[in-house]
Amino acid sequence: MTLLETISGPRDLDALSQEQLDQLAREIRDYLVESVSKTGGHLGPNLGVVEMTIAIHRVFDSPRDAIVFDTGHQSYVHKLLTGRRDLSTLRATGGLAGYPQRSESEHDIVESSHASSSLSWADGISRAFEMTGQDDRHVVAVVGDGALTGGMTWEALNNISDDNTRNLVVVVNDNGRSYAPTIGGMARFLNTVRTQQSYRNLHLSSRRAFDRMGEPARAFYRGVRGGLHGFLSRFTDNEALYSNLEIKYIGPVDGHDEHAMEWALRQAKDYGAPVIVHAITEKGRGYEPARLDAADQFHAVGQIDPETGESLESPSAPSWTSVFADELVRLAERDDRLVGITAAMLRPTGLHRMAERFPSRVLDVGIAEQHAATSAAGLAFGGLHPVVAVYATFINRAFDQVLMDVALHKAGVTFVLDRAGVTGPDGPSHHGVWDLSILQVVPGIRIAAPRDSVRLAEELGEAVAVDDGPTVLRFPKGTVGVDYDAVRRTDDGVDVLVESERKDVLLVTVGPMAGTGLEVAERLEAQGIGATVIDPRWVVPVPRSLVELAAEYRIVVSLEDGIRVGGIGTRIRQDLREAGVDTAVTELGLPDEFLDHGARGDILERVGLTPQHIARDVTAMVLGSKLPHARGAGAESGVSTDTRPQPRV
Repeated sequence: MTLLETISGPRDLDALSQEQLDQLAREIRDYLVESVSKTGGHLGPNLGVVEMTIAIHRVFDSPRDAIVFDTGHQSYVHKLLTGRRDLSTLRATGGLAGYPQRSESEHDIVESSHASSSLSWADGISRAFEMTGQDDRHVVAVVGDGALTGGMTWEALNNISDDNTRNLVVVVNDNGRSYAPTIGGMARFLNTVRTQQSYRNLHLSSRRAFDRMGEPARAFYRGVRGGLHGFLSRFTDNEALYSNLEIKYIGPVDGHDEHAMEWALRQAKDYGAPVIVHAITEKGRGYEPARLDAADQFHAVGQIDPETGESLESPSAPSWTSVFADELVRLAERDDRLVGITAAMLRPTGLHRMAERFPSRVLDVGIAEQHAATSAAGLAFGGLHPVVAVYATFINRAFDQVLMDVALHKAGVTFVLDRAGVTGPDGPSHHGVWDLSILQVVPGIRIAAPRDSVRLAEELGEAVAVDDGPTVLRFPKGTVGVDYDAVRRTDDGVDVLVESERKDVLLVTVGPMAGTGLEVAERLEAQGIGATVIDPRWVVPVPRSLVELAAEYRIVVSLEDGIRVGGIGTRIRQDLREAGVDTAVTELGLPDEFLDHGARGDILERVGLTPQHIARDVTAMVLGSKLPHARGAGAESGVSTDTRPQPRV
């Protein structure tokens, strides 16, 4: 039996000797490589936090002491040490989540894995413990150095520093990288600490130094603490502003020296006030293919060969991201006003290709989506056209800036939302299902949803040509698949993909739901029901020709991979009523719930967004056995004769 197999909970670590702890760390790394190479997941970050996580669980008493991860992708080791030793179903339907999840374990506190929020959580939890007299409980926030580029972190630090009596420990996991190398002034400061000779000496001699416990070690700690003046003052070199924050700093500590980490954490735990423990770690530690990967040190991988690290997945078609990346470069070559902006995701969003071609025209602002949006408004004011590329789930963080800084000022900014819709294995916080409902309330916004690679290139070109307001281009995760040609295009840009002589059902598909709509139409035709399939291309505002087509049909069915509450179907229904068109509309989309992790197909099956399920429901509507009922066959017009003003519904 391996040591890892004997660990059912954190307290099983207490009896292990230092030699056994080092052996356990090796076993965990071997198991992570073996397991994640089969399932895919965040391999590099977890290889880098093994000793750190062991030390945290040795020093603190989870779940009585709350441990919060920022972000949660670095929690695999935490899962292993809290009784979840089987990672074989990681990120699969019904299996372990790739992030902390409360339903899995009482040791998981924060499920949301959007960066830079952990210190606010820690601030609130520690205040609650103090206000309720639970002075023996501690809060530990494990913060990746990339998360420190987010503004919310600094808002939290400002409040944490205002109350210095709480048991709060901030562990900065400093590996110099989030997805790619961490950028900005914070990164430069941490890099200086990481590379200076004094740290190198500490790194090489930490075992010898911290083995000498007792008063000499305590004296060393007092010297380090007294000399560094706190984390923030070192970062800014502005003692007048920050010296009174009194957030104590311990470090830098070798994050791969379990004994040194444990010593530092015990000092922090006993201090009785907020403390920052600065741990230097190496992403991909112990796995040579990850260490040598220049792109992101195996931040996230699919199925790989565990020996070589080579991918075992061979996509049959280009990804949506790569199509966008190539087309943006082509557009940038013709228009020198185009600039790219990303939030610490240069490679995942495809902007790395533009950065390689035009390095001075791509800006990585760190994990700061709010800043990215408002900075883009400023760039537009200065005569440029910014293209802000983020994952769809992260645009939620910048809604106020899109509304008040971009749209209100009619700034020509294009937002490109990757991973829109159901993304699959990353779970609730990463599904990109809210953007259509959230963004369409922004006055003057234009939203495009390409159905294939040809339309992606086409609509991106149209988007960056708009200079009097925000434009949005959204597309899903994965490979693009086949292209769907239109039989005709209306004057205002709506593509008719299939047109039936029998005007029973008008299927309005949003983006990649076009393929589903075409299959639904085939099934309906087999039942003797005429179905026409259209792709609006630009779904907001609703094209006038869509409204005119809707008047000719017995029922309109919208298909979208966003939540149906306030979705595109709702917008279509409202516009039909405003135009006096009384055709029934049924809005098919995702329920307003947090979707669990799992394969995209499994999720769509569960929520009823498969061609078979949709065709069955629409057939029932046409036959009048399910609401909303289709208008009777043979009706001459879907236009209401009521001339009174039509209220929005």
